Amino acid sequence: MGKLAGVLIIGNEVLSGKVQDANSPFFARALRDLGVDLRRITVVPDEVEVIAAEVRAFARAYDFVFTSGGVGPTHDDVTIEAVAHAFGRAVVREPTLERVLREFYRARITEAHLKMAEMPEGGELVGADSLVFPVIAFRNIYIFPGIPEILRQKFLAVQERFRDAPFQLQQVYVDMDEGDLADALHAVLREFPALQIGSYPEMNAPGYKVKVTIEAKERAPVDGAVARLRALLPARAIVRVD
Repeated sequence: MGKLAGVLIIGNEVLSGKVQDANSPFFARALRDLGVDLRRITVVPDEVEVIAAEVRAFARAYDFVFTSGGVGPTHDDVTIEAVAHAFGRAVVREPTLERVLREFYRARITEAHLKMAEMPEGGELVGADSLVFPVIAFRNIYIFPGIPEILRQKFLAVQERFRDAPFQLQQVYVDMDEGDLADALHAVLREFPALQIGSYPEMNAPGYKVKVTIEAKERAPVDGAVARLRALLPARAIVRVD
């Protein structure tokens, strides 16, 4: 089995609709490209106990946990506190982050600014060789800011840390209604239970009605599933395979 991941999007602004979440789609695409199976995305409010409970559960369930949001200087930025609280650790000030902040703000530095130098006790900095402000990691939890542009820059700088074997994917374009196709897909899954199969109807696609995606970590079951689907469907039902 490949590596599994969970994503926690943190922020009242997302739950209230004040800000549209752009980080979930980014994580989904980026992790898939790295061969990591993203299993869950959860959005939670800026509440320490709620975040802590989700972080604990995600850390047990997945190889990698990524949080987005709640790491700034204001009262509602409680992600660091929540991660520390989840595992009974203190919040400490990290010297490298403090130095970066003091060099940036100089005489304008405040205690609020220095809140961004905090991390859970026992954490580490990831990407210090390529990032001015590295990613804070604690156990298998990687803590990212909520601002999409900064999050993407940081993630791309450390992404090789998460790379796993790539997914093997075939896309099968079928000129049949999805309901007529369902039995054949169920039969394929019974024969190849490790596969992930998706079925996506297309309303106005030229020449086909459903796109079926078949993927796994190994090539053999994918090729076997495509061959089995060809055998189960009527002649000429499969328009093409990519």
